[in-house]
Amino acid sequence: MGDISSQHNMSTNQTIDHCKAPNQATYETLSWLVIGEFVLGLPLNLSVLYIFVFRFKFWKNKSIFLFNIVVADFLLVACLPAKAYHYHQGQRRSPNKVVCKTMIFMLFLNRGASIAFLITLSIDRYFNVVHLGRRNFVKMLKKSPQVSIVIWLLLLPLTIPTMVETFECCNSHGRKHETLFHDVTDTFREVVYFSQIIIPFIILVYCTVRIVNRLRRKTVGEKAKLRRAVCVVMSVVVVFSVCFLPSTVARAVLLSVRLKKEWEPAEDVVVQVYDSLMVLSYIDCLLDPLVYCFCNSGFKDAYISTFCPAFLRNRLLNTDFGLGTTTITTTATNTTTTTSGIKEVTLPILAK
Repeated sequence: MGDISSQHNMSTNQTIDHCKAPNQATYETLSWLVIGEFVLGLPLNLSVLYIFVFRFKFWKNKSIFLFNIVVADFLLVACLPAKAYHYHQGQRRSPNKVVCKTMIFMLFLNRGASIAFLITLSIDRYFNVVHLGRRNFVKMLKKSPQVSIVIWLLLLPLTIPTMVETFECCNSHGRKHETLFHDVTDTFREVVYFSQIIIPFIILVYCTVRIVNRLRRKTVGEKAKLRRAVCVVMSVVVVFSVCFLPSTVARAVLLSVRLKKEWEPAEDVVVQVYDSLMVLSYIDCLLDPLVYCFCNSGFKDAYISTFCPAFLRNRLLNTDFGLGTTTITTTATNTTTTTSGIKEVTLPILAK
């Protein structure tokens, strides 16, 4: 009888429906959170896209990398309604293999692109501050749209494991290990997942520490530019710390639980924590506009002058937010002059 019961349990574990939500109430709540992220993220990113294209003209202001982050955020926002629907239906993932793989492909691509361009911006600030006077290869890359295309093309091979049919309901390293090929593919998928978070985060911490140390050694007259560089890298640190690191830690715990049979009873709880933190990670589409503002005060001025009401516009335009910038709005000439450190940029304020 014991052997029969043991065989029955093993059979149940092998056929367990990993797509089904372990707790309906949890996933109902998550579905509403995802809907909230979509409702906030869609108009915000549409307004940012409008500013970049029609007001700020990103191709003339060396902001091609920032524009690519906007594109990556749109990939994420486009996935949110489907994600909310599946959660509402009590499914962790779509039971349809094509939809499931397409969703994970889009999310992998969004995450990879966001991280790649955010880290590139941080490295650019690092060279501008710590190695001032040396040739900055990142600054040269920012001027070329072809480089952005190359980055997107390099990210595509990293998404190939998501398109290979080796996992049950999009579960990497689940309870299903049939061949060595399956294990190798699943392992490669996890290596890509963790590498694209851990390696950039180490680079980000290094750049931040070096920039902060340089800020402490600089004289008062040079600190305005350094404060802006610190704000840029710190804003990227915030995005990483809130959006990417918690879900990465939860995924590591989930894999540990799945690979140890004695921890199997705790899997349902860990799965809910992991999915909740993944929902939290989607707010990078709401936080990235803060990075744009810190990276380029011209974008901030163009956004405020376009979308903020008149009673707030002048106050916000004349506030430097501790970045060492001073903005003066002149109605008669329809121009906005922004001073950052020793550099002055004049942007046209177009009629609304």
